[in-house]
Amino acid sequence: MAANHHSQFDLLRQRRFLPFFLTQSLGAFNDNVYRLAIIGLLGYLAVSPEDKTLYTNLAPAIFILPYFLFSATAGQIAEKLEKSKLIRITTTMEIVIMSFAAIGFLTQNMVVLLIALFATGMQSTLFGPVKYSILPSVLRPEELTGGNGLVEMGTSISILAGMLFGGLIFQVSGAHGPAVAAVAIVLLAITGNVVSRFIPRAEAGAPELKINWNPIPESLAIMRLTRKQEGVRNSVLGVSWFWFFGTVVTSNLPTYAELHLGAPRDDATIYILALALFSIGTGVGSLLCEKLSARTVEIGLVPMGAIGMTGFLLDLYFARSGLAPVTGLDAGGFLRQPGAWRIVMDLVGIGLFAGFFLVPLFALIQSRTPKGELSRVIAGVNIQNAFFIVLAAGVGIAAQRLLHWSIPQLFLALAIANALVAIWIFTIVPEFAMRFVSWLLVRTLYRLKLHGIEKHVPDEGAGLIVCNHVSYMDALILAASIPRPVRFVMYYKIFNIPVMSWIFRTARAIPIAGARENPEVMQRAFDEIDAALANGELVGIFPEGALTRDGEIAKFKSGVEKILERHPVPVIPMALRGMWSSMWSHRDSRLGRMRVPRRFRAHVEVAADAAIDPFLTTAESLQATVRELRGDTA
Repeated sequence: MAANHHSQFDLLRQRRFLPFFLTQSLGAFNDNVYRLAIIGLLGYLAVSPEDKTLYTNLAPAIFILPYFLFSATAGQIAEKLEKSKLIRITTTMEIVIMSFAAIGFLTQNMVVLLIALFATGMQSTLFGPVKYSILPSVLRPEELTGGNGLVEMGTSISILAGMLFGGLIFQVSGAHGPAVAAVAIVLLAITGNVVSRFIPRAEAGAPELKINWNPIPESLAIMRLTRKQEGVRNSVLGVSWFWFFGTVVTSNLPTYAELHLGAPRDDATIYILALALFSIGTGVGSLLCEKLSARTVEIGLVPMGAIGMTGFLLDLYFARSGLAPVTGLDAGGFLRQPGAWRIVMDLVGIGLFAGFFLVPLFALIQSRTPKGELSRVIAGVNIQNAFFIVLAAGVGIAAQRLLHWSIPQLFLALAIANALVAIWIFTIVPEFAMRFVSWLLVRTLYRLKLHGIEKHVPDEGAGLIVCNHVSYMDALILAASIPRPVRFVMYYKIFNIPVMSWIFRTARAIPIAGARENPEVMQRAFDEIDAALANGELVGIFPEGALTRDGEIAKFKSGVEKILERHPVPVIPMALRGMWSSMWSHRDSRLGRMRVPRRFRAHVEVAADAAIDPFLTTAESLQATVRELRGDTA
């Protein structure tokens, strides 16, 4: 099969993804047009500064309150109903809500607008679980990272564009501002509903589910669902921490722009520039996740994201820890000031690494949560996110009002807290750190090209992967190439190599020894293999039993037949090409392997072929298949 050259942007040409992408982007855009238009109306009505402060602080609380009240119910509804139908229902609700809000703009009635804002929050609460639970239904596992990256990019850009558009309505339209705002939000809602009708059918996760309308016990039950699996639980915590981090940064940008970047009080251009830099960085980081992860759910990017977020936020503190040396600047004037481009790079860098942090976490939640529970788990994520957003607002206010911290000091404390939280998460779930180390090793030493992985490795269910054995890095190479976690069976002496042993243990690899060498270790390995296959996992084995000494494929041992006798599952043949001349094979002496490899960043290919019926499989036939799959490229 030809090498995989698919790009995540190919999804934007496919009906299974594009209508959903446009619908969610239009929804995010309209929400922010509406919220910023309310603030614009306050200025148009010339309300007192005290009243304006009251409304601007009240609005976010009103919008987020439904997430606490209705997320549990929304998660159940999203689990029970066919997903495209539910999206059409939510976009129809948006038309009704925005029509009501239009009356508020035309009559300039803030009570009506705030009631509509609460209803908008309720509609967003209902849309939230289906927004992320639909992706595993329409995307393959290897597309999840790219699809999530596109969604996060679209959301970031839509929020920014909506804030710009909503903020400019009253500045540009003047006396016609209320009418323009009313027409804009209704037309956007109608457009979103029309686009949503092109979303293809996506079956319900649990159509038989009986809805519990009591939000309190159901919220507690949903939060328990998010904690069933350790990896999912801590990914949920990581997502919520992202929202805490982002809320502290973005909510303080207006005042930061005025006090520390030199913006006039009545000019938001520098604030908009700062927000745009952060949003663009997040969008770019989200898009890069697919390329950096080679289309797998690569949670190794999460530690890198956390490190980058901390590093750039620390640098932002040192770049401008005091008040702005010059005030009254517009965006162009700010960019001409000494040190301005350092601040620009810091804001982009924070957003960029925030994208690396967030996208793999969502992809992991989607890939490891049972489909019949995913919508409710996403609802649980939304409940916890809402709590962390409110907590972030409270922490920001307390730090400035009670502790009298400046905003740069608040950013410094946040950078330190981000590092501590990341260390804590990666300590209690070593898989994050393990994947980061293995990702760094593989991407530093090799350039991978994949053949047939998407087509032949099953999306779910048990399977036995067999491959030729060339170097000590083989298991890590395969793990970096296969979208699903794989339990590798490896010679116990390789399993116990210092440093690598920590990676293998954390990845739940299975050490094995020869029958004469250590029969107890061998028997324990076969029992673990059988249990893993019975649990629907992928198991990877190297039937040669040892690294090749001459670059050729050695005779496959009969252990593979013994595994299939105990638990017959589909057998996926795979082959490594190019590893013989790379680092850590037996081509070099031990002294030679300690030098920089002959082919630094060696080109390595991983090929997979169609699954083989376990009842027709023998060690000899598998050896012939893998040899043919590898070809002449050792």
